[in-house]
Amino acid sequence: MIIDEVKINISAGDGGSGTAAFSKTRFNLGPTGGNGGKGGDVFLEGVTDLMALRNFQSRKDFKAENGENGKPSLRDGHNGKDLILQVPVGTVCSNLTTGIEIEITSPKQRELIAKGGIGGRGNYVFRSSLNTSPRQFEQGKPGQSFQMKLELKMIADVGFIGLPNAGKSSLLNELTNAKSKVANYPFTTLEPNLGVYYGLILADIPGLIEGASLGKGLGTKFLRHIERTKVLFHLISAESENPVLDYKKVRKELESYSKKLLEKKEYILLSKSDLLDKNAISNVKKEFKSIKKTVTPVSIIDPKTMKAVAKILNGVV
Repeated sequence: MIIDEVKINISAGDGGSGTAAFSKTRFNLGPTGGNGGKGGDVFLEGVTDLMALRNFQSRKDFKAENGENGKPSLRDGHNGKDLILQVPVGTVCSNLTTGIEIEITSPKQRELIAKGGIGGRGNYVFRSSLNTSPRQFEQGKPGQSFQMKLELKMIADVGFIGLPNAGKSSLLNELTNAKSKVANYPFTTLEPNLGVYYGLILADIPGLIEGASLGKGLGTKFLRHIERTKVLFHLISAESENPVLDYKKVRKELESYSKKLLEKKEYILLSKSDLLDKNAISNVKKEFKSIKKTVTPVSIIDPKTMKAVAKILNGVV
């Protein structure tokens, strides 16, 4: 199961404290306290593994290593090790304290999100002609810490949308090796499924219903995954009593969530078309053409016309 939203607590390492120490040799009684090491930073790094957010499902607190305290004999403490958290490409990372957002859009992209604390100075630094035996030293500074939300918005080329049980998973399985669960009841798909078609990433978005943009059904949980797709395949079931109404319902939810979704290139695909005769299919096409002159003509999906779908996909840039 894909985990697409988590909240975690981020802490960079604290700086090590400086130390107060003095030489014990007979001819050198001066200060020798070393400085503390810097605390480790926290980075985010993009990976292609869409399941990577699972690592944050049970564990919520992540902290980089603290800097080591300073030592006698002018030995500085070691810096703390940095912490690198891997997140899927397409993840939006929001600092819930400052509101700052960072997007991870490519593999190996690395972003600094929390700086480690500076190490404190040892007493050697405070020596002077007027103070030859300083006992002063500094504590290390704390590292940055905050709560962060990680939200996956998948980067797919083509998104399959439509009401529940419209045939999206079946189409994905037909085109790719996705092996999505298929059954004759609504909400078979409870999470986005991905497949690869000659380099194109196809995403089967779980079924939408009226009121999804207000939280009904599966709610807005998966609408975010449509935002970055280049093209939408809008599947309408031939079993529907009113295919045009089904189309309008989903379009309304897209608009309520973000009007930008209506600007995406869209193809209307009539699934389960083997249940209709040629006259019925022709009538459905006429109905869709009457909605809007610029709407993409309806493509018919059945085992005999999968080549037409493949041709559309081959034209996706």
